[in-house]
Amino acid sequence: MLHPNKLLTHTIFFAITFFASTYTLRAQSPASFSSADILQGIQKLCVFGSVLYIAAHPDDENTRLLGYLANERKFSTAYLSLTRGDGGQNLIGDEQGIDLGLIRTQELLSARRVDGAEQFFTRAYDFGYCKNPDEAMKIWDHQKVLGDVVWAIRQFKPDVIIARFPTTGEGGHGHHTASAILASEAFDAAADTTQYPEQLIYVSTWQATRLLWNTFNFGGNNTQRENQFKIDCGVYNPILGKSYGEIAADSRSKHKSQGFGVPAQRGKNIEYFSTIKGSKPIFDLMDNVDSSLYNTLPITQYYNQLNQIITAFNYTKPQLSIPALQALLVTLQSSQIPQKVSKQQAIQQLIAQCAGLFMEVTATNQLNVIGDSISLRFSFINRCGVELQQVTASAFNTNYSFKNLAKNELEEVQKTSKLANNTIPSQPYFLVVKMDAGSYNAELQQVGMPQNNEYTATFSITIAGNTYSYKVPVLYKYTDPVKGELYQPIQLVYPAFINASPNLLIFSNHKKNEKKQLQYTLQFNTPTVDKLQLYSNQADKNTLIIDTAINVPKAHKMVIGATLQSADFANNTSVNIGGKLVAPSFVIPQYYSLKKISYDHLPDIFYNYQDRVKVIKMDLKTHGTKAGYIVGAGDKVPQALQQMGYTVILLTEADINQTMLKQFDVIITGVRAYNVHPWLANAYPILMQYVYEGGVLLSQYNTSNQLSSVKAAIAPYPFVISRSRVTDETAIVNFLLPTHPALNFPNKITQLDFEGWVQERSIYNAEKVDNRYQKILSMKDPKEDEQEGSLIIANYGKGRYVYTGLVFFRELPAGVTGAYRLLANLIANKK
Repeated sequence: MLHPNKLLTHTIFFAITFFASTYTLRAQSPASFSSADILQGIQKLCVFGSVLYIAAHPDDENTRLLGYLANERKFSTAYLSLTRGDGGQNLIGDEQGIDLGLIRTQELLSARRVDGAEQFFTRAYDFGYCKNPDEAMKIWDHQKVLGDVVWAIRQFKPDVIIARFPTTGEGGHGHHTASAILASEAFDAAADTTQYPEQLIYVSTWQATRLLWNTFNFGGNNTQRENQFKIDCGVYNPILGKSYGEIAADSRSKHKSQGFGVPAQRGKNIEYFSTIKGSKPIFDLMDNVDSSLYNTLPITQYYNQLNQIITAFNYTKPQLSIPALQALLVTLQSSQIPQKVSKQQAIQQLIAQCAGLFMEVTATNQLNVIGDSISLRFSFINRCGVELQQVTASAFNTNYSFKNLAKNELEEVQKTSKLANNTIPSQPYFLVVKMDAGSYNAELQQVGMPQNNEYTATFSITIAGNTYSYKVPVLYKYTDPVKGELYQPIQLVYPAFINASPNLLIFSNHKKNEKKQLQYTLQFNTPTVDKLQLYSNQADKNTLIIDTAINVPKAHKMVIGATLQSADFANNTSVNIGGKLVAPSFVIPQYYSLKKISYDHLPDIFYNYQDRVKVIKMDLKTHGTKAGYIVGAGDKVPQALQQMGYTVILLTEADINQTMLKQFDVIITGVRAYNVHPWLANAYPILMQYVYEGGVLLSQYNTSNQLSSVKAAIAPYPFVISRSRVTDETAIVNFLLPTHPALNFPNKITQLDFEGWVQERSIYNAEKVDNRYQKILSMKDPKEDEQEGSLIIANYGKGRYVYTGLVFFRELPAGVTGAYRLLANLIANKK
């Protein structure tokens, strides 16, 4: 007979929809469930324990431990990431900030689909690397984010909470330490009725049994001790056909924007735990967990039934288990256990899986226009021939009753309905309301969700007199000639889009009558739009720039161009250009653009935003006209160079030859270029020859860590790329060589040029620098020593080599005037 695993308490956090994990990546079809999958699910019904893992960022989680807890111990397991990783670095594209956070959210969800855990977030925004938890708490709003952690605990009701990092700072990153402090504070606050009482309308207080720290040994810091509680998480699961080291590698490798692909580990692998609060586990992670809430469950009967289901399970005919699973639902019905709802949902899903039911609703279009129609295809198959009395499906005010319920017969129908004019457009819930400086905003009941609930269809199915309700996502399905059948999320969109190009215009007050083109592209998704008006808010007053009457057919794009002149704007004045669209049946007070982020390893990501053009007029001089740019891991510096007046040519491996390079005043390597382009090692002698003969070569930062390090020579004289950085974007900048040309030609650099910087000053600074380099600047974070490696310059032959950790890749897109002026000096070539 099976026995309860400590009879542990648990309640579900968010409802799970049927097949929610089966439509995951753009290159996958809906997953079917093998008998091994079904058996694993049945065995999980035997366990009631729950574990919540807490850390700061996507990729901080211990995927091996999560996989072990969720699949081997079969606990309800979740990872709470305080942030979405918005402030990190991007190896696969040029997205930063919110865009990067959306990418890393989906990568984290992809990882959870591999290791079997659930995923939650707080509203904290990743503002970049910080060195102490006090800064993190201040920027995030300590009480706000603590409330989010309390909310997660009260909803998920974990028996055990595990922090990835300690409160004492060994985790390094200030966010890491802050996550541990918040976990410790929330451990107590979640059980206190005086803490966040507004939450108690929806949830009850909760006291976890213990808080543990999952100690570690990485980065040269070993915090593991043999007297700590230990678990071997390297075991092999024959039902899954993998060890948890193999599952962990697959899960970890989903963090592609971070470059965290790792090899699989096989064999014994011990995880260590130090007790922070609550009782110390001696024999088992769930020692001394209270099981008194299970008194209403006829536990002997429940486990006898499960034992019989598992013993009698037929791998070739899983549908034979359906009557016993239905009986198990009846046993649960009379109980009042905290996990009653989630166990019932799990059993209902197992019934559908045993029956081999295929339920699908797909839209003809990925983008569906508010006020227009949406066309849906309903599909159903009874693949195992289970006797079904009734099957109906509904979505978007459309419903259909399936008549043909014969074994393995596909029945499909196309239905169309109208999206009302007052339909709310699709938008990530945490972007609906303007965010605070260090955190997103959202309604309380949405807090914690990784993303919006999917648009779903509901299938109502009657089996042996019992009716079950299954929700499936409504998705867009199409066929790619190379990748085959693909699925993507659908989007409900505004009746018109408007996009600007470029998004940033730079005018120099040293160029008289300078003119630049601004182009707006309009996509009309409704029959007509009457009028377009574009305004500038210069000096807090609206100035009409374009006033155009429009009458165009549906789904027609049109381009409107405007010429802006330097004389129209005051020096050092930032100007946002906004606009309005007016149509017969709708009014959009502010126009919206639709942003799409698309990568093969992720579902398409969409969000609405106001595509305002920022216009800056500044005191900017340049010397040189043509720049070669070797793109690194993604940045927008080339566009900034174009705004400065440079002709920019993107260089590939084939372009690295003396004939090609000699035409350029400067060659710039993008961020992490040497980390992502192995061919740059072979380019070294040619690049050095270019400098020697009078060129300027500027290398932006490269990383040097266990994940990616520079394996090639990059400079004429040696130095070491460190992991040191200055994270305080307001740090005082000292001029070590005030008369150096980098600070004087063609622009006179002053302290004013370091005002208004965003996120940080510098990263991956140079250390152990050869004495032939000149150190230009020094700066430091509070309570630290001065760092002198953010900008080093050496003359080599007739030319100049520059290495800089200054974060131009962040400052230039943000329109920081001093960054433009300093960059102009660094790349100025008098030849």
